[in-house]
Amino acid sequence: MMNEKEIRKDFPVFSKQPQLVYLDSAASALKVRRAIDGVDAYYTSLGVNVHRGAYSLAYEATKLFEDARQTVARFIGAHTEEIVFTRGATSALNMVAHAYRDILKPGDEIITSELEHHSSFLPWQVIAKKTGAKLVYIPLTKEGRITVEAFKSVLTDRTKVVALTHASNVMGYVTPLKDIISLAHQKKAIVIVDAAQSVPHMAIDVKDLDADFLAFSGHKMFGPSGVGVLFGKKNLLDQLEPFEYGGEMVDQVEMFDATWKEAPLRLEAGTPVIGGAIGLAQAILYLQSLGFENIHQHTERLHQYTLKRLKEIEGITIYNETAENPVIAFNIADIHPHDVATMLDQYHVSVRAGHHCAQLVSRFLGVVSTLRVSFHVYNSIEDCDTFIEAVKAAQTFFTSF
Repeated sequence: MMNEKEIRKDFPVFSKQPQLVYLDSAASALKVRRAIDGVDAYYTSLGVNVHRGAYSLAYEATKLFEDARQTVARFIGAHTEEIVFTRGATSALNMVAHAYRDILKPGDEIITSELEHHSSFLPWQVIAKKTGAKLVYIPLTKEGRITVEAFKSVLTDRTKVVALTHASNVMGYVTPLKDIISLAHQKKAIVIVDAAQSVPHMAIDVKDLDADFLAFSGHKMFGPSGVGVLFGKKNLLDQLEPFEYGGEMVDQVEMFDATWKEAPLRLEAGTPVIGGAIGLAQAILYLQSLGFENIHQHTERLHQYTLKRLKEIEGITIYNETAENPVIAFNIADIHPHDVATMLDQYHVSVRAGHHCAQLVSRFLGVVSTLRVSFHVYNSIEDCDTFIEAVKAAQTFFTSF
């Protein structure tokens, strides 16, 4: 069994905020010391650019940066040249969509879902308008899930792109991607996976999934903010028109023409996120040291315990009781979620309130916003109890008027 008291020692924020009950890891996870130290060591001891200098500092920085790329590649079962460092999952997803502005044509179809984070489907919404392609939504089950059968119902010979979440940031449902990707490839469609919520909680093998592109962020997995990853199959990355131009992505430049390097460098214009990549690699190594099976057992225990206690409180609506990811979306009758979240903060409990950058989910649920609780390795049963007591106190306070 995971010892969260020992784990909390790995996260410096708890030494500053010992009473903190942090239940918003789905938005941004707390930062692990070894990731912070990795970033700090780069800026303190090196601080120079990569790939360009012929001096020893530049060589050391380049080695750390490219070692980080190897760490990420091994983490998801990819080849090193299939890993592009970006500013985050949003940047990565936009990069792919931007390139298809010149590929899609009127009548082509883009399949997505109402479960998506805005960064997963809004780029395609814009590209559809610019190209005349059509956005097609997978019908969700009554529970709000994506199923293989529902995907089949919208897959056609006109399908060119499938852009889907691996795990919903609001509902916590895991998409049956392997079967969906296989079906999409039978139609020669490409599949872009938003894995921002799944990568911190489960082992992912992009070769087994056969995903064409997959994106995730460092800040949701104990790493720095401002760094993310785009995985792409090498032949597809080399076909992508770069999102930005300049710096190390250039091969040959003439006055009226230029050529670009092969991936991944062609997609990393300018100075890359060097410190962020180094910190992300350390966060990945930390996750691997814990083991995903151990992480799952721990967060599942907290998830189920909190669900049980929440269901005992009258006036609570829970929208995702069967979620696979450790996320609970709920509301308290007649109390606005933002009021509840503000009240919970008085008890040092941090939860998310709002539409969670996924307004289509709120529309599907028929609500303006929800409260969301999400768990990770530094949370404990005591955190869950504190949260439940804070919810009861908020309910009593607001219903007393």
